[in-house]
Amino acid sequence: MSAQNSDAILDRMMALHPKVIDLTLDRMWRLLHALDDPQDRLPPVIHIAGTNGKGSTQAMIRAGLEAAGNTVHAYTSPHLARFHERIRLAGQLISEDHLTAVLDECYAANNGENITYFEITTCAALLAFARTPADFTLLEVGLGGRLDATNVVDTPALTIITSVSIDHEQFLGNTLDKIAGEKAGIIKRGIPCVVGPQQDEAMDVIEAQAARLGAPLIAYGQHWHVYEERGRLIYQDETGLLDLPLPNLPGAHQIQNAGAAIAALRHLGKNETAAEAAVTQAHWPARMQRLKTGPLVQAAPDAELWLDGGHNAAAGQALATHLSSLPKRDTYLVCGMLNTKDIGGYLSPMAPYVTALTAVSIPGEANTLPAETTAKAAIKAGISAISGPDVETAIRQITQTVPNARILICGSLYLAGAILRENG
Repeated sequence: MSAQNSDAILDRMMALHPKVIDLTLDRMWRLLHALDDPQDRLPPVIHIAGTNGKGSTQAMIRAGLEAAGNTVHAYTSPHLARFHERIRLAGQLISEDHLTAVLDECYAANNGENITYFEITTCAALLAFARTPADFTLLEVGLGGRLDATNVVDTPALTIITSVSIDHEQFLGNTLDKIAGEKAGIIKRGIPCVVGPQQDEAMDVIEAQAARLGAPLIAYGQHWHVYEERGRLIYQDETGLLDLPLPNLPGAHQIQNAGAAIAALRHLGKNETAAEAAVTQAHWPARMQRLKTGPLVQAAPDAELWLDGGHNAAAGQALATHLSSLPKRDTYLVCGMLNTKDIGGYLSPMAPYVTALTAVSIPGEANTLPAETTAKAAIKAGISAISGPDVETAIRQITQTVPNARILICGSLYLAGAILRENG
């Protein structure tokens, strides 16, 4: 079958609800019941929520489990280049034939009722997972937690909440405690929950929810610690100390994500070999990913090209920390963002480490912030900025003046996806 088959069904699914995001679980329960409740037949589930670090943490857990000999389903969103990236069955991306079949089945079972794109495609993923043997299922929350379409498993093996910060205020609330409350909605009665580093306000909410449900917490700073020492990752909990290589995913923030992943693996009874694999064998595209091949690299052979899909204030701070740790080099941003994001909060932390910024609109994205608006926001944040027609033109213009520039393409997973599709 051609790739157009799944693409055509996905296009039809987009028309089943007037809103892209409409948080409720009623439509999920209806369709899942029509599909004979596949969420009740999944291999043991590890459910992961948080503002930043969900995907990286999931990738590390998967690497650790697979190194321990386990087969793992994994669900993540959004995809970057192809929808198939969202559904990994027993270690392999779902095939076109299998994806087409489960999408068709879900579309038919939905019978034309209102349902969002994310909801019906999540049902398709759960259906595929339920029918394919594996040892574990990793479910990454799409948005929030409490009313997210993935929050339909009554008794997961483990829940995880990575760091919580301000993002998606229009859907989750405009204060940290409200957002933390939505994330804490994945905590289940009596089920242990690994908690990454949190601000006090968020931690208070998470602890209160866990107490109400009798859910044991495995919390950073209380039950486990992780830090860098002399170029190594040091992890410690009540069972002992691990001295490991630094994560192969770049950025100081990945140390904390690695800590959450190792805490999860230790809870699941995995050994040091699994923990080391988590930090050395995980792969997660568009998280400070170095571009080494493709048309953009060919257009700027002497430049250092990076790609990152972070898009909120916490991601901007993490990028700033990473940029500050790199060898000194003229650093330019090529940035495109959605109009729902806090662009000033994202760009301000990076201002001290950036020579200039070229703003672009995200191709094919209705909710893109116009390049001119992004440029103005960058100037307000203290970064010299202009607007450009597209990423390749921006890179060519930068390297005409500074051939060996460090160039970071950033601001949105949607922009990152466009780059990976065109530069693959």
